[in-house]
Amino acid sequence: MAWDFETDPEFQKELDWIEGFVRSEIEPLRHVIESPYDTRDATRNKLIRPLQAEVRKRKLWACHLGPELGGQGYGQVKLALMNEILGTVPGLASIVFGCQAPDSGNAEILAHYGTPAQKERFLKPLLDNEIVSCFSMTEPQGGADPKVFRTSARIEGGEWVIAGEKWFSSHARWASFLIVMAVTDPDAPPYKRMSMFIVPTETPGIETIRHVGYESERVPSHDYLRYNDVRVPLDHMLGGRGEAFAVAQTRLGGGRIHHAMRTIGQARRAFDMMCERAVSRETQGERLSEKQMVQEKIADSWVELEQFRLLVLRTAWRIDHHKDYMKVRKDIAAVKALMPKVLHDIAARALHIHGSLGVSTEMPFAAMVLDSFHMGLADGPTEVHKITVARQVLRDYRPSNGLFPSYHIPALREQARQRYAEYLDDEI
Repeated sequence: MAWDFETDPEFQKELDWIEGFVRSEIEPLRHVIESPYDTRDATRNKLIRPLQAEVRKRKLWACHLGPELGGQGYGQVKLALMNEILGTVPGLASIVFGCQAPDSGNAEILAHYGTPAQKERFLKPLLDNEIVSCFSMTEPQGGADPKVFRTSARIEGGEWVIAGEKWFSSHARWASFLIVMAVTDPDAPPYKRMSMFIVPTETPGIETIRHVGYESERVPSHDYLRYNDVRVPLDHMLGGRGEAFAVAQTRLGGGRIHHAMRTIGQARRAFDMMCERAVSRETQGERLSEKQMVQEKIADSWVELEQFRLLVLRTAWRIDHHKDYMKVRKDIAAVKALMPKVLHDIAARALHIHGSLGVSTEMPFAAMVLDSFHMGLADGPTEVHKITVARQVLRDYRPSNGLFPSYHIPALREQARQRYAEYLDDEI
């Protein structure tokens, strides 16, 4: 029987190095770099490139990828332990380690579905972080229901012509190419209507309606785009015609669990700051840590964080075991559904314990609380993932055939009396 919660000592050494490296070398850069995704920023490159070289030398670059793509082929459990640390400095740390979203997921799509020419032009520089990419899927009227997407792609003059609008396209303003989902077969069944395309950003007809960001961002990181009859070659389709959903799952399964891994780091950061505040702040003649309502907040936060971490690690283990995201669909959906609540609750408690300082821009808690709402929307809203969990749980559940449920107490009592009747008679 194998049941182990210990980290291999050799890999723990790597984790210790990563933790120190993130804290001493990467975290300070968040105060001087506007966006780690802007590969055209000379200051950004001057500061980040040497750190990336150090990570490569340590053989920790793009560890989610196989050796054939320049990674280490680490399983999901190792990635989870790494991402817990990288998540403490969102975005920036992932860039330094070559595993940032959405590029990591887009690279997986290109690796699985790209032609040799596409891999040479787009995948290789993407893996080296010479460029960044965009995943352009969501539409203003579509939300979580891609069956009502309107962006279309038609063949005209030996090219695909893409027309429509996309909302919240990630990092489009810095991207060298976009991966766009568009309707190619409107009369097909709902999940066979759309196809996926590579669209270089210099292609004529791509219009930025406006940059869109979170309230807490220094620079807006998403875009509202309009595709005005954007023409791309026929060979810029990724996967087969009508296979956009299958292509998307290549990135979404891994992307959701990796997002959860990094969220552990954010939540732990808030928890550590909460504890530091509790043991260092005095009010009404005693430390905050001596007040029972504060103790309750810390206890609840620790329990929720540990529960979430164990669920994420178990899900990562199951992915490694099955090597099939679809077989772990329920677990991934459960992780995704729980993720925003854990971050929200822990960050909100940390904010409250810090008082007026907690709501100020001098602390990260308000941004974390806001980010928790984004987590409940991105890559599918929480409600959709809860439905997935319930359907998966109930799919194979078989109720008893009797009039009452199998746990009906009077029925169970009667069954027990009949089974042990001779003993009961002896007692009488």
